[in-house]
Amino acid sequence: MKILAIETSCDETAAAVVEDGRYILSSAVASQIERHKIYGGVVPEIASRCHIEAISYVTSKALNDSGCTLKSIDAIAVTYAPGLIGSLLVGVNFAKGLALANNLPLISVHHLRAHVAANYITYQDLVPPFLCLIVSGGHSHIVEVKGYTDLKVIGQTRDDAAGEALDKVARVMGMPYPGGANLDKQAEKGNEKAYKLPRPFLKDSEYDFSFSGLKTAVINLVHNSKQKGEIVDEKDMSASFRAAVVDCLMNNFIKAAKNLGYNKLVLAGGVAANTLLRRRLNEECKRKNWKAYIPDISLCGDNAAMVGAQAYYEYECGNVATMDLNAYATLSIDNLI
Repeated sequence: MKILAIETSCDETAAAVVEDGRYILSSAVASQIERHKIYGGVVPEIASRCHIEAISYVTSKALNDSGCTLKSIDAIAVTYAPGLIGSLLVGVNFAKGLALANNLPLISVHHLRAHVAANYITYQDLVPPFLCLIVSGGHSHIVEVKGYTDLKVIGQTRDDAAGEALDKVARVMGMPYPGGANLDKQAEKGNEKAYKLPRPFLKDSEYDFSFSGLKTAVINLVHNSKQKGEIVDEKDMSASFRAAVVDCLMNNFIKAAKNLGYNKLVLAGGVAANTLLRRRLNEECKRKNWKAYIPDISLCGDNAAMVGAQAYYEYECGNVATMDLNAYATLSIDNLI
């Protein structure tokens, strides 16, 4: 089954053709990084306008690169939630038009489910059940993946997402957008024990996260140092902060795996590209004789191939959308509309 997938949840306009949920026939992405860099982050209105400009070209490129035409496509898939509402609406309406004009099934895909599915492309032998840590700019979740379309959130952030905290701290230290990726590069050159930072712990929920206090502690430290004329070592601060974030993520993830009896641990989301997080998961799983699944770097960020992968399993379960499909800025991964 060949699925043409479209992804416009944030600032990447992407289209891909995926076969049987596991094989990428093509993947095209139009990045908006340069457009948003001068603002230090994504500007929603600019993002949605850029999607309008790029979506037709990107979709045509995905089809051409795959060697397919719309006549050889079996279904159209699109991310419909969660994300920036203006950006999502561009992709949803474009996909609806394609599906209607070509009499093709329309498959709506949850963005976080798609991030999980990036691993189905990287590891063609991976099948549920498994435990997944989804970490991105807007989300930090621990999810039980009981089946391809049967997912349950058991832990999540109470405030900032890990990726959001990384981006904001990077911005305070003067790093260019995208902050989290640049902080990761600096952290590789620093001493993670140089600065003592807190590891927030929530007593009432052992699997939930909180990054707001940790982020604020670093921001205050940086501002206070500047006021005193002291120099904050960028590399050491990056390494110390990154280590604190990864400690929080890994502690809860490993604890959940032990308590719930999982020995297959999966990483997903944009922050799955973080060097220390990837290294720590591999080390922990090797130590416990567990299996770690980490997506290729190219599949960590937003892309349409992961949407096409999850769409295949949504279709297999009969989850086909109608022409009244709408976009949603927020929507739980385990409570779809």
